Amino acid sequence: MGAISSILGLLPGAAQAAGAGAGATSAVGGAGAAGATGNAAAAGQANGQFGNSMASALDGLNASQNNASDLAVKAATGDLTDVHNYTIAAAEANLATEFTVQMRNRVVETFNEIMRMQI
Repeated sequence: MGAISSILGLLPGAAQAAGAGAGATSAVGGAGAAGATGNAAAAGQANGQFGNSMASALDGLNASQNNASDLAVKAATGDLTDVHNYTIAAAEANLATEFTVQMRNRVVETFNEIMRMQI
């Protein structure tokens, strides 16, 4: 859980930097301070929703992996009567992990693209 918390701890800073960039762009475009404040507030609200979504997704991934691990122990000790339950749980955990890795790759790729933009 410590790794998950540290990842989520990084999200507010990234969203605030993106919100500040959006506010600066709108201020240059003539929207003024009110536009910058509105963009920063919207970014803060979106950040909370995104952070909550990521936290629940990572918690689900963790639960899926814990379930597969528990079933693996039961299968190894002979306490599991239906081995196919372990196979299904392991496949589910593997798929969830692959999906999470791909999402992380897309987020990092998008962040790098944003950082390369000229202002």
